[in-house]
Amino acid sequence: MYVCMYVCVCGGFSANLDRTLYTSKTLIYLGQKKKERMATTETTAKLSKNKDVIRLERESVIPILKPKLTVHLANLIEHSSDRAEFLKLCKRVEYTIRAWYTLQFEDLMQLYSLFDPVHGTQKLQQQNLSADEIDILEQNFLRYLFQVMEKSNFKIATEEEIDVAHSGQYLLNLPITVDDSKLDKKLLKTYFESHPHEDLPDFSDKYIIFRRGIGIDKTTDYFFMEKVDAMIARFWAWILRKTRLEKVLSRRSNSRSKKDSRKDNEIISEAEDDALYVERIRLENMDLSFRNLSSKITIQEPTFDRIIVIYRRASSRIKAERGIYVKHFKNIPMADLEIVLPEKKNPSLTPMDWVKFLISAAVGLVAVVGSVEMPKADLWVMFAILSTVIGYCAKIYFTFQQNMTTYQNLITQSMYDKQLDSGKGTLLHLCDDVIQQEVKEVIISFFILMEQGKATLEDLDQQCEELIKDEFGEDCNFDVDDAVHKLEKLGIVSRDTIGRYYCVGLKRANEIIGTTTEELVLKAKQGSLSA
Repeated sequence: MYVCMYVCVCGGFSANLDRTLYTSKTLIYLGQKKKERMATTETTAKLSKNKDVIRLERESVIPILKPKLTVHLANLIEHSSDRAEFLKLCKRVEYTIRAWYTLQFEDLMQLYSLFDPVHGTQKLQQQNLSADEIDILEQNFLRYLFQVMEKSNFKIATEEEIDVAHSGQYLLNLPITVDDSKLDKKLLKTYFESHPHEDLPDFSDKYIIFRRGIGIDKTTDYFFMEKVDAMIARFWAWILRKTRLEKVLSRRSNSRSKKDSRKDNEIISEAEDDALYVERIRLENMDLSFRNLSSKITIQEPTFDRIIVIYRRASSRIKAERGIYVKHFKNIPMADLEIVLPEKKNPSLTPMDWVKFLISAAVGLVAVVGSVEMPKADLWVMFAILSTVIGYCAKIYFTFQQNMTTYQNLITQSMYDKQLDSGKGTLLHLCDDVIQQEVKEVIISFFILMEQGKATLEDLDQQCEELIKDEFGEDCNFDVDDAVHKLEKLGIVSRDTIGRYYCVGLKRANEIIGTTTEELVLKAKQGSLSA
């Protein structure tokens, strides 16, 4: 597999990736960026002249727990009476926002109960609905679900982002494909026809992947067989260069990459400012030799912090499938994104593996026949040739078996460690996520206006992001428009004649929101306990 991947890179595949992936809104692949020579550089692995770097843009999700946020901001307030009023306001804001979404979330859960893969079929039969009515209900469910996804700051993985993920290898070294015949192609296709999205991936009619957040995964091991494969891949690439086959394979890709090279440079120059760069540390970019085969190395890969996959299985001739699967994963390495795909085919030897088998057999056969036709056939030479060919074929087979074992372990890990939840549990998690994010946006923006006074929308956005960075050490692309909209809806923020926003006092803000139902319930509960 490493040979196949490396040949593709040498054939210009990476150059074509660099051209297309710069246009991604969230991930910009800067692959094969020239490494500047420096006097001393300490890294987790010794890299060659080229390295893979991914540029990440900040996301709107606020990665701070709400209790930590409210308590920390309250401690920044000088007077104890104001601190008490602020904490009361935080609770009332949460109760009110939760009430806003209650009906929408109830509709979402009611609709999903009809399309739950476990019990949904029985409930649909009880409703006695026609096929057209069921089609309308399932489209309504998807519409509600996608709205909740957007509010939770999940984004659909675009074609460019999928290509970035597939452009490298991490722990999974087998070609994983989806069995399209086992997936429904009508549900999502119908939805996107009525709700168009930009840059949808090719598989969007069969399944869709939502992602949120970025992390880093590091693995330290010997990687003995992977090192051997990488060294063989480099030798294979050297043969291609010497035989000039590389130019034939890469001619088309190179012509495409040159066409937009000027555009790429312009995008790079615009994206250099204020960016977070994450490096992919891979075996292919390391200096490998027989000396470091037995030493441990560390490889590194960016991860999608949260992944949600939505799909439906294909209907059979006997039974129409109506269940909608919603699966939730965490900390998935970008290069190993295949482990979350639905209805995966069992991996097999790659075409490149079969090519190596056939070439090895042909070379061995020609060598043996040539040795036999010689006047004095040397049995030891024939034995050495056959041993080499058989040993190389055995090496390919056992490498495949090792990769299969790794694949099975990764699948098991994804089921038990990486999968957070599915179905109704995922929806409940999303609903709570929406409320928590909305509450945190309101609390932070109100706190800034309370402490700093009047501010324009741009100033408020900048000050909120600086507060998150200075007080909590987190980067966030604060959604100030949504925050201000909710503050105005609550009635605790207004605008002056020149467009600056200002808030009412803490006590007045609590009076405007008023006593919530939750507070009355808690008060009644405390009264019954004291009695």
